Amino acid sequence: MRHIKQIHTHIVKAGFGQNLYVVGKIIVFCAVSEYGSMDYAISVFEKIENPDEFLWNTMIRGFGSTGQVGKVFDYYKKMQEKGEVSDNFTFSFLLKVSGKLGLSMMGKQIHCSTLKHGLDNHVFVRNTLIHMYGMLNDIGTANQLFEEIPKSDLVSWNTIIDCHVYCGKYKEALDLFLQMRQTGIEPDEATLVVTLSACSALGALDFGRWIHSCVDNTSFVDIVSVSNSLIDMYAKCGAVEEAYVTFSKTRVGSVVTWNTMLLGLAMHGHAQEALKLFSRMIHEKLESPNDVTFLGVLCACSHGGMVDEGRRYFDLMIRDYHILPTVKHYGCMVDILGRAGFVEEAYQLIRSMPVKCNAVVWRTLLAACRLHGNVELGEEVRRHLLELEPDHSSDYVLLANLYASTNQWNEVVRERKSMRNMGVQKPNPGNSIIGLPDRVSLQTELTDAC
Repeated sequence: MRHIKQIHTHIVKAGFGQNLYVVGKIIVFCAVSEYGSMDYAISVFEKIENPDEFLWNTMIRGFGSTGQVGKVFDYYKKMQEKGEVSDNFTFSFLLKVSGKLGLSMMGKQIHCSTLKHGLDNHVFVRNTLIHMYGMLNDIGTANQLFEEIPKSDLVSWNTIIDCHVYCGKYKEALDLFLQMRQTGIEPDEATLVVTLSACSALGALDFGRWIHSCVDNTSFVDIVSVSNSLIDMYAKCGAVEEAYVTFSKTRVGSVVTWNTMLLGLAMHGHAQEALKLFSRMIHEKLESPNDVTFLGVLCACSHGGMVDEGRRYFDLMIRDYHILPTVKHYGCMVDILGRAGFVEEAYQLIRSMPVKCNAVVWRTLLAACRLHGNVELGEEVRRHLLELEPDHSSDYVLLANLYASTNQWNEVVRERKSMRNMGVQKPNPGNSIIGLPDRVSLQTELTDAC
């Protein structure tokens, strides 16, 4: 920034302090560059007598990228007061900020402004509106805006499919993908990635296989993000062998590719295979492991009951790769130690954490205490959970079961009464969905779509 300030000083001395093109370069650097400073951008901007639309937009973008939401909308209002006409970029950026931060009222106000300026039917603004309402979980309005488009383009289809996935409407997202294909619009990388994520979440293995067959022997299979999505889809649908075959055929992967395969193996209990894959990654120096890589390694150790290996990899991550453990890494270690009966060591690990422990990690330790009948530590863990999530039903059940395992029936009754008095309800049991060829419409529609 010192050099930029010196350059700005020379610009002012040379008489170009009000030249929008020259001073604009300073503002763009300060507002957009990671080496810039919004405070200095403000000081330069406020000295300009008549900033143009581009500079207003640059300031708004800078505030948005630095998370200064209040400033974003303050400068938008100032822009209107100065008589500057908002363009597609301004409205689209404001809509993105509203959706990303969940500012429903503000988003609707910006929507009204697009109507006043006659920009709501502009395809760029319309797509951003659909995206915003999707991020606000207002899928009804997003659908309405999409249906009002005279002729939807690929970006519009991608946006509405992504909105449904974001809102958890996975079946509807797959229906939309089929509709898009029927209109003659071919998917691109973004379409395939988001549709495969819907398959992963829904467990729609057949649909995922069909997408794979459609893109096989095309240039799409060489796109890293598509390959990663295919591996992730197969792994999450339980088809680990197909995930590994896809992984093996990936020509140009990334650390994400390795992490996806490693996590897929670990998630399904293939601990040895996951650790072998990690060893290959390290010894062949194919990719440098990151925090997600070690999360998969620790997960594999947890599922495989490998305590010594878990300790070794945890130390390796910190000592050799200088990766600071997150709460998730500590949670994996607590699970590894707790499952094996090292509950006191797990407790001391939590106490030594440099980051604040969350309820999930404490609950993992409480489950281990129940498994190994450690009542004293279980009660101590429960006190921490009461401070974080006093109304979580699992904690009452875990502690009651812990008392039951040691025949402390009076304490079991006390916990059950406490649960009733607090109005805490046990969660409904989970449901499973089984897709049958004659019951699931997507299954029969695949043939037509091909």
